[in-house]
Amino acid sequence: MKKLFLYLKPYTNYIIFALIVVFMQAISELFLPTLMSNIVDIGIAKGDINYILKIGGIMLLVAAIGTVCATAASYLSSKTAMGFGRDLRYKVFETAQNFSLNEFNQMGSSTLITRTTNDITQIQQVIVIMLRMMITAPLMCIGGIIMAVSQDKTLSSIIIVVIPIMALVIALVAAKGMPLFKSMQAKLDRLNLVLRENLTGIRVIRAFNREDYEKKRFNKANKDLTDTTMKVFKLMAILMPSISLIMNFTTIAIIWFGGMRVSSGHMQIGSLMAFIQYVMQIMFSLIMFSMMFVIIPRASVSAARINEVIDMVPDIDDPLTPLGKDVNDKKGYVEFKDVTFSYPNAEKPVLSNISFFAKPGEVTAIIGGTGSGKSTLINLIPRFYDVKSGNVLINDIDVREMAQKDLRQKIGFVPQKAVLFTGTISDNIRYGKEDATMDEIEYAAKVAQATEFISGMEDGFESFISQGGTNVSGGQKQRISIARALVRKPEIYIFDDSFSALDFKTDAKLRKALKGEIKNATMIVVAQRVSTVMDADQIIVLDEGKIAGIGRHKELLKSCKIYREIVSSQLSEEELQ
Repeated sequence: MKKLFLYLKPYTNYIIFALIVVFMQAISELFLPTLMSNIVDIGIAKGDINYILKIGGIMLLVAAIGTVCATAASYLSSKTAMGFGRDLRYKVFETAQNFSLNEFNQMGSSTLITRTTNDITQIQQVIVIMLRMMITAPLMCIGGIIMAVSQDKTLSSIIIVVIPIMALVIALVAAKGMPLFKSMQAKLDRLNLVLRENLTGIRVIRAFNREDYEKKRFNKANKDLTDTTMKVFKLMAILMPSISLIMNFTTIAIIWFGGMRVSSGHMQIGSLMAFIQYVMQIMFSLIMFSMMFVIIPRASVSAARINEVIDMVPDIDDPLTPLGKDVNDKKGYVEFKDVTFSYPNAEKPVLSNISFFAKPGEVTAIIGGTGSGKSTLINLIPRFYDVKSGNVLINDIDVREMAQKDLRQKIGFVPQKAVLFTGTISDNIRYGKEDATMDEIEYAAKVAQATEFISGMEDGFESFISQGGTNVSGGQKQRISIARALVRKPEIYIFDDSFSALDFKTDAKLRKALKGEIKNATMIVVAQRVSTVMDADQIIVLDEGKIAGIGRHKELLKSCKIYREIVSSQLSEEELQ
């Protein structure tokens, strides 16, 4: 938790002012019982109206000062906590942005969302409470004890008995609560995971009639979280009545023994009233401590989870002295030199000894069976993963020696699963080039064979895309994604099975249009359909992570058994001729 407090540094002035006004509030509250005692013991006892009015006026002024201070403390602590939460959320988001795909897979999106929202909210609450109570509670406790002793030393012995009992109750509850709070956050992660999977996979769930199964999954996660939360509330249910019971018995003891001291003349009524109030202040300060002991353990768990994200060192980082800008005159050259790659904890490499060369003006196609490593291979080019051995070169420069931003600026990437963002169609295409003009956007859409369906929509390029692109078809999503890559005019185009949702006619027209766009660019295409790769200048056949063949379509039909099997499974004998 100490690490996270560094993010409070910009709010030092707010914190100082908050502590000052909280201090003044505590002093004013400690002063009030003594003033009341003086009114009773002097003003009322002697019938001095002027004295009563004078002290009463002072009480009102002190109470007003306390109210103003309390309001100011609430404002300053809230402003500090909100600013802190905003900065910390940004830090977590920024850190997650630098994660490689390995870190994302390791952490999981559901837990990242929980940590960015719920966990940070927990810490914000603690900051507000600490700024309000960090000074108030100790001051009220110590000041209350001092003022109580000043009223009557003998009666103050009750406090010596009560405070250890309350401290013991609070400590027991805190020790019991810590593991429960940790468990609560983990089970909240689980609930978010199940809910997220259910919402994103609703079509598959309904298609396979798995609603009942998903209900059971959700109910189990929901019940686990509820049961743990109930245990926490049971602890709270024990804590508060226990403290109330101790306070009530303490009040009875004070009235009993204080009454005897008043009747014997050792104590005045006003002093007894003030003593009771001071003891109540001491008790309430201990309750404040108990609240901190309840909330801080949960916040500590949340802080540990947030630190886990912030402290995570990405596998992929920029070099200290990056290359890539104006190092040579080459543009768009891609080379794999004896590349081997394996996922963490995998038994064997996904790719082994991959070597090939792709140059501008040519189409390099990658084909292979499911799990052959096609998508993994192209993910190495924008450095979504780092190779285990060998080199991936762009323009004769190892991608690990380039700044990631510079590297990816050279690439127009269309993923296997088309991703659209909420906003207009033009916004989604402009995602590839922030300053793209409307003419550039329309041209990119034309090449991507998207103009026809876009113009058919009510608002054309200003038509709204819903979350996840659910209001457009799979083929339309792919074409918008392709237009996004085209508008950038990169050195290297990477299409990861990006034509799979297109019909054969649209696929052929798109490939023909793309040929005119790659005169000065390299085009790498991953495909399942043979028709998509037949006209490629170079076809790389992958089998179990190894290159089974490289060449043109007709060459591979003769020389590569794996390729011929793939072709035979999709084309008739007549089409093969």
